[in-house]
Amino acid sequence: MACYTYMVECRDKSLYTGWTNDLEGRIRAHNAKKGAKYTKSRTPVRLVYYETFATKQEAMRREYEIKRYTRKQKLALLCRKSADALPHV
Repeated sequence: MACYTYMVECRDKSLYTGWTNDLEGRIRAHNAKKGAKYTKSRTPVRLVYYETFATKQEAMRREYEIKRYTRKQKLALLCRKSADALPHV
């Protein structure tokens, strides 16, 4: 089963990074205010970035790495990855 590290843009334009093994379900959960505590008051969220990994450990490691980025570094990461390939969730 694939695992994902993802980034969403919240209503207030802040960025939240997480990991999941069900990307579409996780975005739905965030928007239903059942996702992370951080996003509950910032819905709706919009998927802006994701990476796919073979294991949970790899996805969690990448999540930790991205969470340590500055906002400027996160935006640069978004610019390098095309939004065209994002699933519609």
